[in-house]
Amino acid sequence: MSQKFTLTEFLNRYPTNDACLEHIKQLRWGSATICPKCERKSNFYKVKGRTAYACQFCGHHMYPLAGTIFDKSSTPLTSWFYAIYLMAQTRSGISAKQLERELGVTYKTAWRMFKQIRLLLSDDSDINNLQGTVEVDETYIHPDKKKNTRIKTNSRFYGQSQILMGMVEQGGRARIKHIQSTGRRELIGQIKGNVQVSATVYSDGFRSYRALPKHGYTHAWVDHKAHQYLVAGIGTQNVENLWSQFKRGMYGVYRHCDPKYLQSYANEYAFRYSHRNTPAHMFDLFLGQIASTKFVRG
Repeated sequence: MSQKFTLTEFLNRYPTNDACLEHIKQLRWGSATICPKCERKSNFYKVKGRTAYACQFCGHHMYPLAGTIFDKSSTPLTSWFYAIYLMAQTRSGISAKQLERELGVTYKTAWRMFKQIRLLLSDDSDINNLQGTVEVDETYIHPDKKKNTRIKTNSRFYGQSQILMGMVEQGGRARIKHIQSTGRRELIGQIKGNVQVSATVYSDGFRSYRALPKHGYTHAWVDHKAHQYLVAGIGTQNVENLWSQFKRGMYGVYRHCDPKYLQSYANEYAFRYSHRNTPAHMFDLFLGQIASTKFVRG
C-alpha cells in the first residue's frame, strides 16, 4: 500500500454501496461467523436489495449496519465513506459546509454525518490510562469577540470561555477533556482518571498541579512566568503542539461550536494526535473504530 491514500485508490476500493457494506461486514465479523440461529459456522451471503447477509444453512439474516453510525440512515454508504475519507485526509478537519458542497446534501445532513463520525473517535475504547512521561496543560476556547475570528457559542454559555485540559504521553497518545474549572479538585481528578499513578507528570507552574505528589505521582514543572520552557528535559512542548493543531482547526475551519459539542471536536483532534505515527492510513483507523464502538441512537 502506498504511503498516501489517494482519491483514485479510495474510489477503486469502495465504488458501490455493496462494496462499502462488505467492508463493514469484514470489520465486524470477519469472513465467517457463527450463526446465532443454527449455531453453525457459516459464510453469510449478501441478500439482494437489502443491507443484510443470510446464513448459508438456515437463511437467518444478519445486518452489519445495526448498532453502527450508519444504522437506519437513508444516506448512501458511498457518501458516508467519502465523508470519512475527507475527514481523515485533512490534518485540521473539514467543515460541514464543505461536505454539503462536495456531496450535494443539505447542511443539516452534512452536519449530522460529521457528528456521528466523531462518535467513533472518543477514547472510550482505550481502556489503558496514559503512562510514562505525561505532559498536562489547560487552555481556553474564547467566545466570538469579532465577527468570524472566534468560535461563537450560541447557548447560555455565550460570552464565557470554555476550558479544555490536555494530557499527552511523550511520543504517544493524547486525551483532551472539556472541564468546568481549573481548580485543584478538577485538574487532579482528571489526571487520576486518565493517567497511571506510576507516570511522571510534567506541567507549567500552575499551583493546582502542586498537589500531584500527594496522590502518588512524580511531578516536575517549569515556570513559564520566568520564561522557562524546557529545563533539563522538563517541559510541556508536546501538549502545546496539540493545542496549536486543535486551535488552528477550531478557529480556522469550524469557527462555530456550541459548548455541548466541544468534547466531540476535542476527541477528533486527540484521536488524530494519538495515531499520528501509526503506519495505517487515518481513513482505515477511522473505519476500524466501527468494530469497537457501540453506537446507541439518541
